[in-house]
Amino acid sequence: MPQTATQTIFDVRHLYVWYGEDQALKDITLTIPENQVTAIIGPSGCGKSTFIKTLNRMVELTPNVKVRGEILYRGQNIIDPSYDVVQLRTDVGMVFQKPNPFPKSIYDNIAYGPRIHGIKNKAQLDEIVEKSLRGAALWDEVKDRLHENAYGLSGGQQQRLCIARCLAIEPDVILMDEPTSALDPISTLKIEELVQELKKNYTIVIVTHNMQQAARISDRTAFFLNGEVVEYDDTNTIFSNPSDQRTEDYITGRFG
Repeated sequence: MPQTATQTIFDVRHLYVWYGEDQALKDITLTIPENQVTAIIGPSGCGKSTFIKTLNRMVELTPNVKVRGEILYRGQNIIDPSYDVVQLRTDVGMVFQKPNPFPKSIYDNIAYGPRIHGIKNKAQLDEIVEKSLRGAALWDEVKDRLHENAYGLSGGQQQRLCIARCLAIEPDVILMDEPTSALDPISTLKIEELVQELKKNYTIVIVTHNMQQAARISDRTAFFLNGEVVEYDDTNTIFSNPSDQRTEDYITGRFG
């Protein structure tokens, strides 16, 4: 069977970001393919989190931030002031470093987004809750305790609950900012397995400090340093045959 061409979901062109006088990103130009896992690696403070927060414009929630350049999402420039940010954040969901469930029941955590979008029918909400929890590989663990407080879940379960909450609003893209850094190795493995499953239906962009994780789960990897993209390529190439000495120095542990 002939291979179908991979669609580009984000086309980032000459992106610059400043926090006040401090420049966080410099001339970022890259494309992110659909239904793949793109990893963003690099040392602390190199602009990784800033970059993914530009993809759903959450970076604008920071005071004194200034963004210049273009980010085309399915061909439309989301930096344009007329772009519907609420719709963008529905299409491009986010999972954060620290699990952040709402102080509500497991059920209400998942149903929250659909309710905001106008879904009130209980049978429909029940279906969304089950589907989302199954999608996050959590249903079998929590199906008998849906009305218990989400804070009663373990850290790894809370993070999968946050992924399920993201899935409930049917995003196109899932951004993950260090989603396993607060988790134990077993929970980390479950999230990594989940990411591999999710990419069948979603595009995933993941920031990680863990280079082994990037090597295990991503299709493409971008190495950021001092607010710039040093190198961006297939993950296997980045880790086995990087073209830039700084990339090699970082992945072999000489700095970072």
